[in-house]
Amino acid sequence: MMNVEELNKLAHETRTEVLEMCIKAGTGHVTSSMSSVEVLISLYFGGLVNVKPEEPKWPGRDRVIISKGQCSPLIYSILSRKGFFPKDWLNGFAQKGGHFGVHLQNSVPGVELTTGALGHGLGVAAGVALAAKMNRDLHMVYCLLGDGELYEGSIWESAMFAAHNQLNNLVVIVDRNFLATTDFTENMLALEPLDKKFESFGFNVVTVNGHDIESLVQSMSGLRNRKYRQPTVIIAETTKGAGIPSLSHNPVMHGVPPKGTQEINQARKDLAKGSR
Repeated sequence: MMNVEELNKLAHETRTEVLEMCIKAGTGHVTSSMSSVEVLISLYFGGLVNVKPEEPKWPGRDRVIISKGQCSPLIYSILSRKGFFPKDWLNGFAQKGGHFGVHLQNSVPGVELTTGALGHGLGVAAGVALAAKMNRDLHMVYCLLGDGELYEGSIWESAMFAAHNQLNNLVVIVDRNFLATTDFTENMLALEPLDKKFESFGFNVVTVNGHDIESLVQSMSGLRNRKYRQPTVIIAETTKGAGIPSLSHNPVMHGVPPKGTQEINQARKDLAKGSR
């Protein structure tokens, strides 16, 4: 397993790869991807998720459901690095003849669920977790949500279902970047106090810096053997566009890559600074 320094280096390399994929394609959700980099690096390379890239449908695998399907370039980069498919597939991201569209699709090895329309992932994850318990299967189910998804009523219906069925094999991770599609969440319809809301729905709640890989791994490493009967939510506090200050904290940059020589060069310069 990689140490924290190696994981942080991998996070930087992944950010660079995602940015270049989106620049080349002229599309893709760069800022939504950047906020989740450390979360997914921790899951896949921090010793948390049990998968077999050479056997993507291995029955004993942990299920990772990416409900915020807009971060598809990120998960494609992660799965490629993990060995689910050849790295050169990334060159065709969102391009004619390529293997990937802009939103996440389950035709790609390692992807459990086609997502992009928000609010659907948690319901599926809760159902998969319940089925695992009924079948006495030991795999874990992880579900990554964007905080903008929390405006969907289906999320809270699924949260009630998960707590009622004591799904302690379900780990929900909220990418809490405080930005939805058009504005900051607390301007649109306040989500705080988010921890209290999940607690009231019966969840074990952990709040963590979503860019601190060591804290992320620590917060999730003991959940597999957790004995009490609650689902867990990790509220990962992040920055939308993390690593690229010229794109971050800006609702206008949702769903678009940097364009034009000046904007692209600035984004690359920002990332290069982050590597030092």
